[in-house]
Amino acid sequence: MTLDDIARELELVELVPPNEVERAAEVTRGYASDLLSDVLAHAPAGGVLVTLQVHLNVIAVAGHADLAAVIFAGGRRPDDEVVAKAVDEGLALYGCEADTFEIAGRLYALGVKGSRA
Repeated sequence: MTLDDIARELELVELVPPNEVERAAEVTRGYASDLLSDVLAHAPAGGVLVTLQVHLNVIAVAGHADLAAVIFAGGRRPDDEVVAKAVDEGLALYGCEADTFEIAGRLYALGVKGSRA
């Protein structure tokens, strides 16, 4: 499943578009957490993160964890400073009105498994 496939299937709002390589890359793993130290320790490289957190530290953690994208759940949206940092880092960002539980379940149904699957 590619980022484009995921965005289309989950009806995500593209906040920072992925580059062409990211669009075509297979995303097979995901992680859902609002505790950023947990994300650093357990999120799978190349995966997607689902979170409620919308501050700058999310971008830094996503970069260190080598994530493909971040999905902000519950209708939350980062401010312009966070979006600008994601653009600088080349990190795709998406927004979704659904809550974290629903997004994680829909990702799983699409074949995106957890970090330990």
